[in-house]
Amino acid sequence: MKHVNIKSVTDLHNDALRGIDFYAEELGILQERLQEIAVSNTATPVLMEVDHFQDELIIHSRQLNELRTAFKKNHHKMEQQVLELAGFADEATFVENDDLYQRYITEEKMVNELRHDFNRFASKWL
Repeated sequence: MKHVNIKSVTDLHNDALRGIDFYAEELGILQERLQEIAVSNTATPVLMEVDHFQDELIIHSRQLNELRTAFKKNHHKMEQQVLELAGFADEATFVENDDLYQRYITEEKMVNELRHDFNRFASKWL
């Protein structure tokens, strides 16, 4: 079994966790703005868009929470392997971390798209 030095993934892992926290906070801010729009605009077309964005915020919040949990589990697995393998982790654990990071990058793009779409919507109704 091939082993990879864990130091090579630590920075990437920490960057992703900081990014997840940042985007979770951003979604919270969007949620507050969405509530402002819903309170001040009760027309059916606006409320339909509010529901759409509410659903999107819930989906992406859950995805970020799942990613955070998966990164933490992966990090714990690496820590255990480092203790057992004198500073190294199994290649499969490294590949799992890389897959998680790619999921994070995809989610980051989706949250940014959502934020831009929301800002266009909010500019009409705030």
